[in-house]
Formats: sequence, structure tokens, C-alpha cells
Amino acid sequence: MALTLYGAILSPYVRKIRIQLAEQQIEYQHKHIPPRDKPEWYTDISPLGRIPAIQDGDFKLADSAVIAQYLHESRGGQPLYGTSPEQAARVRWLEKYADYELAPYSTFALFFQRVVAPNYGEQPDQAMIQAALDHHLPPLLNYLEAELGNAPFFLGHQFSLADIAVCTQLINMAHAGELIDEYRWPGLSSLLSRVTSRASVSAILPTEHQQVAKLTGRL
Repeated sequence: MALTLYGAILSPYVRKIRIQLAEQQIEYQHKHIPPRDKPEWYTDISPLGRIPAIQDGDFKLADSAVIAQYLHESRGGQPLYGTSPEQAARVRWLEKYADYELAPYSTFALFFQRVVAPNYGEQPDQAMIQAALDHHLPPLLNYLEAELGNAPFFLGHQFSLADIAVCTQLINMAHAGELIDEYRWPGLSSLLSRVTSRASVSAILPTEHQQVAKLTGRL
């Protein structure tokens, strides 16, 4: 039985796993689960109702970070956690930073308010958006810029899950109309360009752009 991935394509956490699956050349089926109005049976796979989740044969698993590590350990292939315990720890830290520190503002403040909320008949919270842009995001991006330094990736010349986790949040910012300032954060701007040019990412972005255009009325 092929591995099945559950979730919505514009979720940064689902995107993270889709990129990993492509990088590791793992075949899978994708079943759409919306962030809201999930079917009742879904809690059998994801007890907290969150996306993404996977089913691998009889094995069910939720949470993108846990899924990512499971796929890495069970399938092998591309060394997305580096080649040493120190590198693996660094990758997990940066993934956690992206998932829990960056996401509340890149995805839940900007992307959700500008792209998703209007489709539920909700008015975007402009104060939340402006606070994210002016106060919350800059120090987070400053930290990531410093961690990246002059290297092409967070592990130097080796592409890793840290790059995927950070850039999947930056992609949601771009979907919300906010591009990384290449003068203020040149490393992150270059990283995003470098990552989105990879086949694992460029193959999925056209469908995402089409979906964003549909949601925002630009299609």
C-alpha cells in the first residue's frame, strides 16, 4: 500500500512533507483535508485533528516534524538531517524555530488573514498583520539571517530539512504578498530563490499559485 499524505496543499506543514517526499523520491498519494471542517474519521489518523498526517500501511502518524523524522529514518535517501549528531540537532532546532516561532506570524497572521479568512466571511485583522510585519517578524528573520551567514544553506553547502522548514514559511509570506527584502535579509532572499528553484519545490508551486489566485479572486 502506498503511503498516504493528508492535508491541504497551502499548509506550510503539508508543503514541508511534500518537498521531503520529493527529495527522498518516495511515492505517495495525497488526500485533501481542509484546515477547517475536517471529516470525523480524520481524528483516527490525527488525534488532535491537525494537518498533515500520514498513513503508511497500518501505521498512522501526525505532526510534520515527527512525520519528517519518521520518513527520514524509515526510507533513507537524501540526508536531510546532515551527517553528524550536531548537524541533526541544528536541523531539528531550526525546524522547530520555523514551525513554532516563525509560523504564527508568517502563516497565521499574514497568510491566514489575507488569503484564508476572507473565504470564511471574516475580515482580515489589519492590526495583527501590521504588528507581524513591523514588530514580530523582523527579529525572527534577523536571527535566521545570522544563522545562515554567507552559506548557501543552513548546513553550509548541504541542503537540509532546516532549509525546507524555513522556506515553506517564507513561501506562505510570498503567497500573502510579502516578499523577503533582499537588501535587509539578502541571505534569506537568496535561500528562498535557491530552494524554490529545486525540482521538489518548483513542481508544486504552480498549483499553489493557482489556488491562491482562486482564493483571493485573482483567477
